[in-house]
Amino acid sequence: MARAQGARAQMALAFETSYGTPPAAGRFWRMPFAQSNIGSEQPLLNSELLGYGRDPIAPIGDAITNDGDITVPIDARFWGVWLKGAFGAPVTTEDTGVFTHEFQSGGWTLPSMAIEIGMPEVPHFAMNAGCVLNQISWTMQRSGLITATVGLIGQGETVAASSAAGTLNGMDLTRFGAFQGEITRNGSPLGNVVSAQITYSNNLDRIETIRGDGRIDGADPSLASLAGTIEVRFADQTLLDQAVNGAPAEIEFTYSAGPAAHFTLTAHAVYLPRPRLALQGPGGVQASFAWQAARDPVLGRMATATLINDLDSYDNPNP
Repeated sequence: MARAQGARAQMALAFETSYGTPPAAGRFWRMPFAQSNIGSEQPLLNSELLGYGRDPIAPIGDAITNDGDITVPIDARFWGVWLKGAFGAPVTTEDTGVFTHEFQSGGWTLPSMAIEIGMPEVPHFAMNAGCVLNQISWTMQRSGLITATVGLIGQGETVAASSAAGTLNGMDLTRFGAFQGEITRNGSPLGNVVSAQITYSNNLDRIETIRGDGRIDGADPSLASLAGTIEVRFADQTLLDQAVNGAPAEIEFTYSAGPAAHFTLTAHAVYLPRPRLALQGPGGVQASFAWQAARDPVLGRMATATLINDLDSYDNPNP
């Protein structure tokens, strides 16, 4: 009897034209991932009824939820798929075969995705339809593998013994390394940074209407947020002065592997709280700033994500 192993698992993803309806086979990307727990779940409700003795009568099923997290690499190509899910379709420009995809926060509509998790040795292929990206987060640090956690809210899962995604379209993986990261403040490198954590959230609102199939009607974006923490060795007053003054600054989080493999998230108006400087022994003193981004009144948006690579579009392959 075959046993499922993560090493043989595969993920297929495509953007939906109609919410909750997966595209036709052959229009899916093969997506790299490290972990996934996305899927449908239906808890049981214990019976509260009396009169049948001490042993309970059978429980009944509650509403179905279809959500979960996926851990993905931050790279020059596949990362744009998740950015499209987070911000919506980009504005793409070309310069001699190099494409710049600009994603902007503040859009009123987000694309939904169909995501199939396949374990062919069982076989078990779970198609999660109507997946909308709720949150995306990652950590910048000096070393280690660079991954992001993507939180999704889906409408429902359909399980089959064969894949509904068909032949998957692959792309080469050009992964960024931790050493290729940089953080700038108002255009100048921000020194003494030990680590930085970034979280962008669409704060989705589940539309939990009464339906015969127990699924939701959708997941609508509400007020977005962009926040995180910056850990610095206390060596100058730059961030502390900003926190005391209460003025915003533009901060950019960048990974670059050359002119044709580049990613930047720009938070246009970042506000810092005043931190407590704690002394915890004879070692270096660190300060932690729990930053928050807000809408820049001049640009009219909170954030811009720019991805530069050799792909001309993030539409589904094989239209």
